[in-house]
Amino acid sequence: MHEHRPRTPEAERSRRWFMNKALLAGGVAAMATMTGCSSDSADTASSASSDSAAGGMPSGGPGGGMGPGASQVKYADVKGVTTDGTVVEDLYSIHSTDVSTDALVKAAQTFLDGLSTKERTSCVFDIDADEWTAWSNVDGYDRKGVRMGDLTEKQRNLGYALLGKALSADGLTRTRGIMKLNAFLGDSNGGNQKTLTEGHYFFTFMGTPSTTRPWGFQYEGHHVAINYFVLGDQVVMTPTFMGSEPTTGTYKGERITLFRPETTAGLAMIRSLTTDRRARAVSAQSNGNEDMKAGAGQDNLKLAYEGLKGSELTSAQQEKLLDLVGVYVGCLNEGHAEVKMAEVKKHLDDTYFYWMGETEDDSAFYYRVHSPVVLIEYDAQAPLFYKGDSSATPSASSGSDAGGPGGGMGMGGGTPSQEHIHTIIRTPNGGDYGIDLLKLHLENDH
Repeated sequence: MHEHRPRTPEAERSRRWFMNKALLAGGVAAMATMTGCSSDSADTASSASSDSAAGGMPSGGPGGGMGPGASQVKYADVKGVTTDGTVVEDLYSIHSTDVSTDALVKAAQTFLDGLSTKERTSCVFDIDADEWTAWSNVDGYDRKGVRMGDLTEKQRNLGYALLGKALSADGLTRTRGIMKLNAFLGDSNGGNQKTLTEGHYFFTFMGTPSTTRPWGFQYEGHHVAINYFVLGDQVVMTPTFMGSEPTTGTYKGERITLFRPETTAGLAMIRSLTTDRRARAVSAQSNGNEDMKAGAGQDNLKLAYEGLKGSELTSAQQEKLLDLVGVYVGCLNEGHAEVKMAEVKKHLDDTYFYWMGETEDDSAFYYRVHSPVVLIEYDAQAPLFYKGDSSATPSASSGSDAGGPGGGMGMGGGTPSQEHIHTIIRTPNGGDYGIDLLKLHLENDH
């Protein structure tokens, strides 16, 4: 087994608690002092600046990060998301998908071969390592693996090539957009924060890339956590967390807009319902600031079905629901996305759609799609640090107060908006991280 020091979510929570207290006591000036904000380039910050950033301005949150109230579930203890603690059996099987993973395996091998011995040792774990479940949304979380910002340009390009084989074109664009807006967030708050850059994203590998043996990788950082398991030509890409604050911005001349498909497809689904069906889908409870249930540390979540059942929908409404699921599944490469969608369709009648909040174009809302084989959550949250200027530059914003509309700075306070969105997709009943497939492989092939 590889020896790596364990993560410390308790320390992260303590740091965030201290920061929140400091904010309440001293406001933005206290935060600026704590983070050592300046307009210097974040990705070339000194080690002292890096230490300051790690203890400084984290902008994730308990609604999706392994922060306050969340703790890691060890890999051996994962049973998966269930409705009542009982796993639905016989949902998954080892079979051929007829979608080749040869190019994916080659890209992973090439990336690993391009690392130094030290770098490779730091990022390779056993197939059943606890590292699978140790991901977080919080930017300042203590991550393992190789950091993209510490690699050479050639090595980074090999990493992006791997993502390009694992993800669809849209999935790669979305991931890169999140990374860029993370840097934009850092720039708009003065820069000099190593965690809020394009480079603060990490690769780890579980097992050795192979066309026959089980393996996988994790790509993780602020607002991104992709867990990717491979067995032969089967792929599981859950849990995958994606989010952003802000969701729009201009970074290095590129205009970036994220989560419009997730937002519009959700609205299209809820608006397709008749009054009586909408009443069954919409909660009487208003959406709060952090409604996500299945974020980091929630690998054994018990979550009952809520909302409107797929069997109660018309065929046209069922298509809207599948379109919505397809937005999330569509981050996966096209061939394996089709395999996953076929699995989702088999359970369409037992798929529930649930909504909290208003339904206007600019409303901040929460929705959930939940079946035996898929769980999707979309959660519009309050801004934490974004001040609301989507075209800010480091020079223009370095002296500005951070804090957005409705109380932007404040660890979850204020009014939710579409400028801070968290999403997640999971495979319930033991499917996450390919755990059920790995168990079947070990039982049948050994």
